[in-house]
Amino acid sequence: MSAGFRLVQWNRYKIAYDLALAVLAGAYLVAFIELGPMLWPADSAVDPEIHDMRAFGSCAFLMLTIILCIGPLARLDPRFLPLLYNRRHFGVMTSAVALVHAGFVIDWYHNHGKIGPFLSLLVSNQRYLSFAQFPFELLGILALVILVVMAATSHDLWLAILTPPVWKAIHMLVYVAYGLLVMHVMLGVVQGEKSPILPGLVLTCFAAVAVLHLIAGRRERRGDAGEPASHGWIDVGPPESVPDGAALIVTPQRGERIAVFRNVDRLSALSNVCEHQNGPLGEGRIVDGCVTCPWHGYQYRPEDGCSPPPFHEKVATFRLRLAAGRVEVDCRPLPPGTPVEPLVVGAL
Repeated sequence: MSAGFRLVQWNRYKIAYDLALAVLAGAYLVAFIELGPMLWPADSAVDPEIHDMRAFGSCAFLMLTIILCIGPLARLDPRFLPLLYNRRHFGVMTSAVALVHAGFVIDWYHNHGKIGPFLSLLVSNQRYLSFAQFPFELLGILALVILVVMAATSHDLWLAILTPPVWKAIHMLVYVAYGLLVMHVMLGVVQGEKSPILPGLVLTCFAAVAVLHLIAGRRERRGDAGEPASHGWIDVGPPESVPDGAALIVTPQRGERIAVFRNVDRLSALSNVCEHQNGPLGEGRIVDGCVTCPWHGYQYRPEDGCSPPPFHEKVATFRLRLAAGRVEVDCRPLPPGTPVEPLVVGAL
């Protein structure tokens, strides 16, 4: 979390996460550059700078594919949630790798002509009416611009300046960028390939992203059907159905999802929507006594929905009761930050 738009404080997990990203990306680049000519002898005559260009371009594409797979994977299996925690770091690193790829392209293909390299990049291919020969360079430029804008606005300062709806709309363009990159690769590199390996890999990556999102979306849609309410109260289940240190999410037929958390023998209910970027609080865990959002670590006290000082975020709270041995939640939200006495259910 950050307060007053200070730099986000680093912790051991953040450092380990970023180091792992850097090591894995570096290992891929080294392996591609050093082993590529041996794995693909036909490329042995390719200029080393072109080979480096391909290494960074393929690395950025794979990184963006993994980024888009993390979200649905975390919804399908909570074991993937640690990968989601600092996903924006992953995105910033991806944009940096893509920028290096673009630098190689401009330097090799467009830096030695009579016109400027950037103008050369835009006018070298103007066959806009041909699908097979469409200027794939333009697709790559548009995707890169989106990635750079997302990286530049990833700090919470821009979230406050742009407002959450605008900020989220900008960052949802990552799907547009991915589609542009798929077309960029297919039109730019794959058409000249005699082997089916590269187009197969690209299509496999695209299919993995699409299928995972469809599966996760279908699961979410089933949950959106909602539970019927009786005078405002809906059934959660037996107390033991709420996992310790985590939440059970319930969905009223009308209204927002509710996350019922258990901290040892105390149950509390909060809105499932984080105030930071509308992250799913119910997919987070209780850390140091606070509900911690799985997206970026924003925290809220279970008993009143308030972030601990010096932070000021608040989420709505809900009342709980025990009826016939089952937990029920009042689906009518209380104002954000309203204290609610936790429901004590005894040792489970």
